[in-house]
Amino acid sequence: MKRILSFTLALMMVMSILAACGTETSTTAPATTGNPTAAPATGAATAAPATGGTLPSSITIVSSLPRTGSSKGQTDTLVNAIKMRLEEDKNSICGGAVQVKYEDMDDATAAKGAWDEAKEAENANAAAANKDVLVYLGTFNSGAAKISIPILNQAGLVMISPANTNVGLTKPFNPGEPDVYYPTGKRNYTRVIPADDFQGAAGANWAKELGVKSVYILDDTELYGKGLADVFQKTAEANGIEVKGRDGIDPKASDYKALMTKIKNTNPEMIYFGGITQSNAGQLVKDMRSLMTADEVKFMGPDGIFEEAFIEAAGADNAEGAYITFGGVPPSKLQGKGAEWYAAYKAKFNSEPEAYAVYGYEATNVALAALNKSCDSLNRETVLNNVFATKDFAGVLGTWSFDERGDTTLTELSGQQVKAGKFEYVGLIK
Repeated sequence: MKRILSFTLALMMVMSILAACGTETSTTAPATTGNPTAAPATGAATAAPATGGTLPSSITIVSSLPRTGSSKGQTDTLVNAIKMRLEEDKNSICGGAVQVKYEDMDDATAAKGAWDEAKEAENANAAAANKDVLVYLGTFNSGAAKISIPILNQAGLVMISPANTNVGLTKPFNPGEPDVYYPTGKRNYTRVIPADDFQGAAGANWAKELGVKSVYILDDTELYGKGLADVFQKTAEANGIEVKGRDGIDPKASDYKALMTKIKNTNPEMIYFGGITQSNAGQLVKDMRSLMTADEVKFMGPDGIFEEAFIEAAGADNAEGAYITFGGVPPSKLQGKGAEWYAAYKAKFNSEPEAYAVYGYEATNVALAALNKSCDSLNRETVLNNVFATKDFAGVLGTWSFDERGDTTLTELSGQQVKAGKFEYVGLIK
């Protein structure tokens, strides 16, 4: 009887151990089939509704900006502002239950010295494949957005741009736009800065206020620059300003002396350039000023050259007097919450933020608000919907909303002029 009882107890213990092992295996063992490079458990939890389950331990926000080349000075302050906003919430959402990881992606290459199509596509594909990524902050350049929007659209990943202004990304402009960028038919792209249909028109209106009667228009043939020049030209002509000519420049040219000789012979009162610093704007102005003084011919450009790198590339003497439009107001002229942010930024980094820094902060502000509203169902679709549902948002740029296209309702623009090697605020422009 003792032997039978001992055997029975031993058998029961073995069965209990086996049952326990079986239960543990069924809940923690990895699947033996499927893609060995699939996202980790946090990605799977992020992709599935959290209602009735547990929140992931972390999610990821990425930014894709030119972090190499002359744009770096501009984007350094933008990334500072992104990190600043994340730190204010202790890099967490959902009441501190979910950590927010941030990845600073570079879409520029040393060889090009500016954003690169292949690099931006690589960044977008990497973000789309990583299910932990719930927000894509970017891009900086409108041409880069043209590459990444369709990739992220198919992944259902929301984009919030702090700097893109090309009209066709959200509204009809060139043939096929904007639908060509949204293969799923659902918008996933937003921006916290006004589009070029406002800025290009404002530049032409400002030229009229300055008494300009004739203009020669140049652009860098890129999506952003050409689009701006198109809008500027249309408004200038409507304002009665004579367009003496128009050319697209080669951004890699060693000089523009022959072009400037040609322009001088048309006797314009202004040269308007649609483009960015990285499209050789500095050299363009150098060669312009070698033949035409600021008193003879005015120079105007958009926010693509509203950065210290432009003055450095052109030389302070050559840049002197240049008129610059901007889709907002410079950081030092912000009011209310914006002024508080400006003071906090200067105190934290002991330096002046460049023009787009506050837009990086606001884009992150919107992202965190949408993420916190999504805690009951923390996935890409819910976050995207909550970003687009942003209405009457009381941010550092004022109170504003996203419209159905993903555009901001903000329309305030300003003018700057280079004086003594610095950008000087002129005022708001229509």
